[in-house]
Amino acid sequence: MSNETAVTITVPATTANLGPGFDCLGAALTLHNQFTFALQPASSTELTITAAGREADRVQTDTSNLVYQAFAKFYQELGQPIPAVTIDIQLGVPLARGLGSSATAIVGGLVGANALAGLPLSQKAILNMAVAIEGHPDNVVPALLGGCRLAATGINIDWEICEIPWHEGIVPVVAIPNFELSTAEARRVLPTSYSRADAIFNAAHLGLLLRGLEAGMGKWLREGLQDRIHQPYRQALIPGYAAVEQAAVDAGAYGLVISGAGPTLLALTSSDQANTVKSTMQSTWAEQGVEAEVHTLTLDQQGATIAAAQR
Repeated sequence: MSNETAVTITVPATTANLGPGFDCLGAALTLHNQFTFALQPASSTELTITAAGREADRVQTDTSNLVYQAFAKFYQELGQPIPAVTIDIQLGVPLARGLGSSATAIVGGLVGANALAGLPLSQKAILNMAVAIEGHPDNVVPALLGGCRLAATGINIDWEICEIPWHEGIVPVVAIPNFELSTAEARRVLPTSYSRADAIFNAAHLGLLLRGLEAGMGKWLREGLQDRIHQPYRQALIPGYAAVEQAAVDAGAYGLVISGAGPTLLALTSSDQANTVKSTMQSTWAEQGVEAEVHTLTLDQQGATIAAAQR
């Protein structure tokens, strides 16, 4: 990659805060954003950012763009001047819906900058930079690495990343409503402290969820998705949540949770029940007056990928 002057970075959407895995557990999904970076002559000073795809008209096209900010941060960390660049963004991940759109921008900007610079930084260094920018690891880690990942701070204040086996029979179904919920708003409703009982409950259920994901055991998934840290407080921000959750479970889902900070809802189900769960979630939310697009997805195992771009 050291001779490339234009690269395309493809980054998957993510679903984070899985059940009791608040701020530590996330998975990459098969929806993607693409970012193409092309270096310009050193004499150029103009930044050009274009965007196409869903909600492209909402993308900032100046230095406040998050992709560019991550791109610039990379060179600032290396103590190098920020090169003149054009950035083309192809959007496939909806904005502010709890599917990690900001994580794709951060990862895309850092990986793109690293590729154009000749890969001076390791994947681990890029990961640490991404977490520092995002503030928590559960979205950026699977966006960069793919799969389902658990992140914990290590003894030396570094990140320990554990790949979580995901049974091939478990199908993620996402229902994306036609309204937004900001991460800041979703965090404002959370308590500042929790009881010992709630902490023990979440620790036990996170362990059960991880075993359920590995074994594909419906009973363990059903119980393991339960949470007392964030979901009980955020459900009120999502109209129709209770009705969609009950309908999904009645249709055969193992359970339903809020994806990221919401408002997208994620159901885990078997391949046999996936289509029924998908149609039921869509129709139930429609009965609540909410239009939603629903996708049956799989895990993205690649994470962020780099390809030479055509100039």
